[in-house]
Amino acid sequence: MNEIDPSKYIDIINKKNGNKKDKDSVIKKYLRGLAIRVFIVLILFLSLAIVCKKNNNLKDKIYNYIYTEDISFTKFKNIYNKYLGGILPLKKEVNTEKVFNEKLKYSDVSIYYDGVKLSVSEGYLVPALKEGMVVFIGNKDNYGNTVIIEDLEGTYIWYGNINNTSLKLYDYVEEGSFIGEVNNNLYMVFSKDDKYLNYEEYIK
Repeated sequence: MNEIDPSKYIDIINKKNGNKKDKDSVIKKYLRGLAIRVFIVLILFLSLAIVCKKNNNLKDKIYNYIYTEDISFTKFKNIYNKYLGGILPLKKEVNTEKVFNEKLKYSDVSIYYDGVKLSVSEGYLVPALKEGMVVFIGNKDNYGNTVIIEDLEGTYIWYGNINNTSLKLYDYVEEGSFIGEVNNNLYMVFSKDDKYLNYEEYIK
């Protein structure tokens, strides 16, 4: 009968304990870094709130900027990642159980002002071409009720003639998710850095 060497098992146990300590230290280091980032953001927010409370002119300027100007969330995201790092050090998981996940379907396409007009069916449910953040919802001349989404590359995608949307300003939209409903014509515009882009690069 083979004799059991206790030292082998002690080595295995010590190795497992060492791996556990390494994982614990990584988690503690991450939580400490996250706490520091949250603390910095809170300090900046509170400082801004105090300044705005004492200075009504600055408060009005910030309010008007937020509600009347397009805020580039990709620029904000890049600044945040540069100085504070990502919120979580994990890759984003893909949700495979979306209620609505469609591709854009149309029967005809034609140039329309700065963008394109797509002929679709009545009551067509419009999917998001790309993921991004809603930076505008409201009426645009010649386009009707319009939803504008800024994608991760800083491209503004307009969805015009939209009805029955449940989106709100600064909502985050996944690719293929529901934008709203249109009747017969969907107007789309693509722009970046104040320049209108060729729709053929985005619509196949």
